[in-house]
Amino acid sequence: MRTLEGCFFLGAMTNAVLSSTFFLTLLLMVGLFFFIRASTKDRIETLQFTVDQAPEQIRTDLEAYFCDRAYHRLNPGPDQPVILAGLVRPSRFLAVFLTGLAGIGSVCFALVLATLFPDYSSGFSLLLLLSPAAGWFYWRRARREETVTFTVEGTPETDAGSQVTVIAHRDELIALQQNRLQ
Repeated sequence: MRTLEGCFFLGAMTNAVLSSTFFLTLLLMVGLFFFIRASTKDRIETLQFTVDQAPEQIRTDLEAYFCDRAYHRLNPGPDQPVILAGLVRPSRFLAVFLTGLAGIGSVCFALVLATLFPDYSSGFSLLLLLSPAAGWFYWRRARREETVTFTVEGTPETDAGSQVTVIAHRDELIALQQNRLQ
């Protein structure tokens, strides 16, 4: 039976493998940190489209649509852009998902650290206790008030159509396109 004890480069290869594994796991943790942080980022976009209806009708329809989605109007003026506000609730699924991802990342990082520093291996398992912080961070930051602003341009005398500009969160614009522009 052959053993690898006589191999002269086994120690150097093991150190190289451990170092590269540690570096890659460290990159994983950095990516995980930025992924968790980006989960609460505002993604405001602008959507412009033309509709073959009178501006007053479009304004009324859009305001009713967003009011049905739990937004309320902030400005009462008819000649101003319409500004609506609503409270965005955090997703329970995403909070649990981010906690799970942080837990998996913490376990991987703890295993690599325990392999590199076996004398302190029992303490590295405590890193797993940090994973609920990811869900807590998301839950605290994702609950916020969000605004939707839209303008409708056109003249009521012509039937040429109306130019609509909506500034809102990307998910709201996707829902608007799916529900109102079919």
